[in-house]
Amino acid sequence: MAKVLVNDIEIEIGEDERLNGIEAAQRAGFEVPRFCWHPGLSVAASCRMCLLETGQRDPGTGEISMLPKLVPGCQTPAKDGTVFVTESERVHQARAQVEEALLINHPIDCPICDKAGECSLQDYHFQHGQLQRRADIQPFTSRRRPLGDTVTLFVDRCVMCTRCVRFCREISGTNELMVRDRGSKEEIDVFPGFPLENKMSGNVVDLCPVGALGDKDFLYSQRVWFMKNQPGVCDGCSTGCSIYIDENQDRIYRLRPRENPDVNSWWICDEGRYGFKHVHDERRQTQPIHREDGQDVNVQWSDVGSQLDRELRQADRLAALVSPHLTVEEAYLLIQYLRQIDPDVLLGLGPIPVVGKDEGFPGGFAIHAEKCPNRRGVEEVLKSGQGELLDFSQWLQRLESDLPDAVWISGGYKSDWIDEAQAESILRVPLVIVQDLFPSPLGQLATYRLPGAAFAERAGSYVNVNHHLQGFDWAIRPPVGVLTEGQLYWRLLGRSGLYDATEILAEISRDISYFSAAVPPLPAGGVDLTNNLVAGV
Repeated sequence: MAKVLVNDIEIEIGEDERLNGIEAAQRAGFEVPRFCWHPGLSVAASCRMCLLETGQRDPGTGEISMLPKLVPGCQTPAKDGTVFVTESERVHQARAQVEEALLINHPIDCPICDKAGECSLQDYHFQHGQLQRRADIQPFTSRRRPLGDTVTLFVDRCVMCTRCVRFCREISGTNELMVRDRGSKEEIDVFPGFPLENKMSGNVVDLCPVGALGDKDFLYSQRVWFMKNQPGVCDGCSTGCSIYIDENQDRIYRLRPRENPDVNSWWICDEGRYGFKHVHDERRQTQPIHREDGQDVNVQWSDVGSQLDRELRQADRLAALVSPHLTVEEAYLLIQYLRQIDPDVLLGLGPIPVVGKDEGFPGGFAIHAEKCPNRRGVEEVLKSGQGELLDFSQWLQRLESDLPDAVWISGGYKSDWIDEAQAESILRVPLVIVQDLFPSPLGQLATYRLPGAAFAERAGSYVNVNHHLQGFDWAIRPPVGVLTEGQLYWRLLGRSGLYDATEILAEISRDISYFSAAVPPLPAGGVDLTNNLVAGV
């Protein structure tokens, strides 16, 4: 095993590992500043912010011989006997000079820049810059032009790290961005007639270490220091990307990718990035409603639980449609509750929204046509509760041939998911309970119409298309008047205390073999359940 010395601290590197100076320093506990280097992109070594001292230690005598010049850490491999020095006076002075050179012509417009508060150039100035400015402050004009439908370029703020250019070549494979002109005149631009319109274009804003690339959707909407960054999981498709939900006072302002090498690496698609607007849609249902004699009557949550429980227990035969937008824990609790009343409850999997085809990108990222986050997780819970898995059409056929006395429908879809003909089939049931985000032909005529929670308002876990389970907590509170599905099912089961998704997942991992590896608390990246699959699944 290779041994590397970083600032007199010895670290070990595995035989299959390929680390550079920046990564070796991180392992030793030292942060090396950089602009152009990113672990998901090729090495450009153009910014020179990561300069450090390096040398070699003789394996026999232990003597160290250092190179006379500083080298870029991003481009220098860490091998057995390599020595790195990241905190010497020479290194500190080099960083200060690079930072000073970048700021000579950089517009000092931090008060109006969206990147202020999370800008590498800003942070490095305070950490590594010169104590005083040695150049005159010149007036500037901030040139701005659109690169596409989602991204704006502030030309004068660019430090030419070329991360965005390399992303479009290596990860999205669309090649819209280039470097035009040369020397001090060079700029980032799009090729004529080819705007930045790929399905992952928003990632260039995350990659930009300064404020040169701005997200049109987020621009001037919120200061970053006012927002809280909550870890979550995207519900846009079955990839289940790890994300940060940036919110302030229970309002989402943006979604950003969260690093997860097992799911989405460092990226997220634009569909997921901008797919949160339905959370704050004015059409959302926020009031439990009981339909009596053709009239809608508002009811209080304090009364809903007892009313539902009483009427369901008066029914002889139950059925339920379990949405793939529910968490694993919510699906488990709903099925557990209904089976207490009717052990032979007819269970079905809600409709699986599919749009287009699966798309893969050169960098390994995938956008799936299946537009729900937890089909696999709900399927496993359903199979454990019923022994067979019925899709929506099969469930409807069973329902029509053997009409139950009561049916529970869980929704959570962003758009219309049931047509009038399907609604009419279900409405033949005497007692229909619909829990959903938005009004629907079915919900409008249901006996009980209950509001549901959006993805950012619930706690639990999803299993993505590749059998990877990720847990998350709620990021924002639901609108006033909305009780999450998990909280309602928890109450119906008569459990004491507050709804606890972690406790439920531990119970599930004991009851269902597929989830046996899901022992909470889950690690940050989630748990791979592939090895837990039983034969024939």
